[in-house]
Amino acid sequence: MDSPLPVFEFAFPGPLRDQLVAAVLDGSKTTTTALRKDYEIDGEPLPAVGTRSVVIDSAERPVAVIELVEVRVARLGEVDLDHARAEGEGHRSVAAWRAGHEEFWHGADYRGWLGDPGFTVDDDTLVVLQRFRLVERRRPA
Repeated sequence: MDSPLPVFEFAFPGPLRDQLVAAVLDGSKTTTTALRKDYEIDGEPLPAVGTRSVVIDSAERPVAVIELVEVRVARLGEVDLDHARAEGEGHRSVAAWRAGHEEFWHGADYRGWLGDPGFTVDDDTLVVLQRFRLVERRRPA
């Protein structure tokens, strides 16, 4: 994909990514969470407020441009309900949000990418909480 902006990928290609991208496009998803470990593994700096990125769908098509408006590192046990609800996945409690995220982080795709079949998270796992705004749609939702 030719773009001067960095690419932002939600989850792995497939149904979850498609669900998350749809939530970005309809405005219900305005936050996301990554493990701090992901940035360390990739040797990447933490994202910075003001950064704009192109969101891609499962077919790697550019569908939107988002801009980060807040980035903070916290313990997984400190994630609040506001952040959880703003992820746009319909979670009504932090416990439900966490269960969904643990399912992803403890799943075969993530553990395979990590190269650690026994990887788990706990309250002290560092997460990168990102809040963004939709700047532009690249194709109809």
